[in-house]
Amino acid sequence: MAFGRRSSIQALFFPVGVAAILLLAGHATAVNTGETVVFWGRNKDEGSLREACDSGLYTSVIISFYSVFGHGRYSLDLSGHDVSAVGADIKHCQSKYIPVLLSIGGQGGDYSLPTNQSAADVADNLWDAFLGGGRAGVPRPFGDAVVDGIDLFIDQGGAEHYDELARQLFSHYKFEMLLTATTRCLYPDHRLDRALATGLFTHIHVRVFGDDASCTTRHRASWERWAAAYPGSLVYLGVVASPEQDAKAYLPRKVLFSDVLSHIVEKPNYGGLMIWDRYYDKKTGYSAGKVL
Repeated sequence: MAFGRRSSIQALFFPVGVAAILLLAGHATAVNTGETVVFWGRNKDEGSLREACDSGLYTSVIISFYSVFGHGRYSLDLSGHDVSAVGADIKHCQSKYIPVLLSIGGQGGDYSLPTNQSAADVADNLWDAFLGGGRAGVPRPFGDAVVDGIDLFIDQGGAEHYDELARQLFSHYKFEMLLTATTRCLYPDHRLDRALATGLFTHIHVRVFGDDASCTTRHRASWERWAAAYPGSLVYLGVVASPEQDAKAYLPRKVLFSDVLSHIVEKPNYGGLMIWDRYYDKKTGYSAGKVL
């Protein structure tokens, strides 16, 4: 059984210029921040997926995480959210022209791809459980809702066979699905290097936070390195929404705009901001401009 799809992903995912007004040095300055992507699913107190889409803050949402795969077992970790409600919320978001993707991997869980066959098996499971496929015996956690793409957030294990996973996913959907990657800030990200070399990824979210200490003080340079390496992909600047998450990497909005965005927004493959994550963004109002 196959689930229906839109005739083109472009019906959902299109460039949206979001102008953010910020007071800098006493003057009102308009900066086009591009798209705003947010990760949802990491805290049960962040509210529903529907609420995130209804906030008006985001142009796409990434559900996280599909965190167990590669050894014949597959499962989600949505931090206590009621998974049975997510399918209807996905459709609601899509009705508002907000694409919803599913991120695989994450910062915990049990995943790896020991062989090319395991990569093919994971691609088949994603196709049948979350995308446009459907096979007897394969549960669909989100019902007949179809996510708009798959994001690779590979933060543990080796790099082997993720390139094959990308090819297998692409063979199912070709241009009807978004393939995105969320990378560490230090270039290259050795866990995703081979996958990105396939040229199949339309969007790359560069996390200028986390374990790569040299990147947290060189946000702009890190983004520019990635953008130069992948001119055919839209490259996003991934930031934390609160100093509680990463005090060293946190960019106050004034600094974000004056020191980073003002220099990169005109680059041809600048995509926008990736906010980590919905819980902290809701708590601080970071993407809404409530904190400077």
